[in-house]
Amino acid sequence: MEEAHVLADDTNDRLTDKHGCLAYVSPEILYSTDGYSGKMADVWSLGVVLYTMLMGQYPFHDSDVGFLFKKIRLGACLIPDHVSPLAKCLLRNLLRTDPAERLTVKEIPKHRWFSWCSAKGRSTGGGSKEQERVVPELHPSIEIDQSHESSQISKMWIELE
Repeated sequence: MEEAHVLADDTNDRLTDKHGCLAYVSPEILYSTDGYSGKMADVWSLGVVLYTMLMGQYPFHDSDVGFLFKKIRLGACLIPDHVSPLAKCLLRNLLRTDPAERLTVKEIPKHRWFSWCSAKGRSTGGGSKEQERVVPELHPSIEIDQSHESSQISKMWIELE
């Protein structure tokens, strides 16, 4: 049975163990030799959970473990058109291959997707165009079919506040 890691120092979340479910493992856990940020690895896993809830399947899946690890390392997952631009934005900010580029635990609840979901639940209208800004994928060279992605997404960014 695995043990939980309790952080004695809030400023140091460096971990070196490599236990966990392959579907949720972050790229830095797969390829790190000197440790990784436990908090940022958890943010990646949160992105996998959210993707799975919205899509009904894992973002990175393959029967060949080597190909699965390659997909995770490249961040190669598709987000279908039926997913709202704000949800795409949040997913892309959670599933960044570089942990330094991911949203932090404090930034996640400030993402506009949460306020848009709350507002949508209270009204029949959708979010405003300003709320629908999205973050482009960082790896445009990945050779996967992205024909369903909107061409308007390519130069937009996120604003957290």
